[in-house]
Amino acid sequence: MGQGGMGQGGMGQADRVTSAEQLRIAVLGPGGVGGLLAALLARSGQAVTCLARPDTAAHLDRAGLSVTSDRFGEFTTPVRGADALDEPVDVLLVTTKATSLDAALDRVPADVLGAAVVVPLLNGVEHMAALRERYPAARVVAGTIRVAASRPAPGAVRHEGALCAVELAPGAEPLADALAAAGADVAVRPDEVGLLWDKLAFLAPMALLTTQAGAPLGPVRDERGEDLAAVIEEVAAVARAEGAAADAAATREFAWSLPDGMRSSMQRDAEAGNPTEVEAIGGAVLRAADRHGVDVPVTRRIVEELRARPA
Repeated sequence: MGQGGMGQGGMGQADRVTSAEQLRIAVLGPGGVGGLLAALLARSGQAVTCLARPDTAAHLDRAGLSVTSDRFGEFTTPVRGADALDEPVDVLLVTTKATSLDAALDRVPADVLGAAVVVPLLNGVEHMAALRERYPAARVVAGTIRVAASRPAPGAVRHEGALCAVELAPGAEPLADALAAAGADVAVRPDEVGLLWDKLAFLAPMALLTTQAGAPLGPVRDERGEDLAAVIEEVAAVARAEGAAADAAATREFAWSLPDGMRSSMQRDAEAGNPTEVEAIGGAVLRAADRHGVDVPVTRRIVEELRARPA
């Protein structure tokens, strides 16, 4: 889901194209987001292994990844497919859904991963602590991505629009170089908390309201504008309590500038009958609010209603 753009934080892409070193990169969860990044990295010369279920891994190993992108064009690139990490890597990109994270991590034994850099590009904030506990020898570095990418079939990626913006905390500079050389917009910023909560401060209101309403952003703004504005204010207050410099007015302005037809990935999952990330997104906001004593009545009402829906 696209959520706005960002610059490259002063790091010129042309410089990165010539200076990026080859990395051994494993991508856990080669769906829309993971598949797009894996394909871009592999096309630019990185050594990419995609970790997936055995049938998907075999398909990727045989046929590679095929991308159809408004920004990057159409291309197919070979990658290595494996159902578990079986050799050391420099970087592990974690691009699963939060709902399948625990099961997916079984494909990554801690003793094989060792001291690699682990970069999760997941929604929410609570996965950071879980990954650091599971992989104590690794360096877990926060990251976010803003992109509209889907997986219509195994090994196929559809990227809509021009947005492909990655933010990384310090510690993953070689990956930042590689992603920029591959064509993504990349920024490295020093504040992990701000990096994660800046995204959640927009994502949570949009995802919760579009999912509850079963409608894209335009009808939500028209019919539930007060609730949307209230959730933006509440999540920003929680983000500030967590130490982020959240600006509710800027988030509201951005949310009202987006296309009427924009839908959240949580809404898509709900409509498809798949598990949703309500806990990783809305639940995380409530738990942080409770820790800090921040009152979030509208957010709480919506999250509790979504929790009560049949699985």
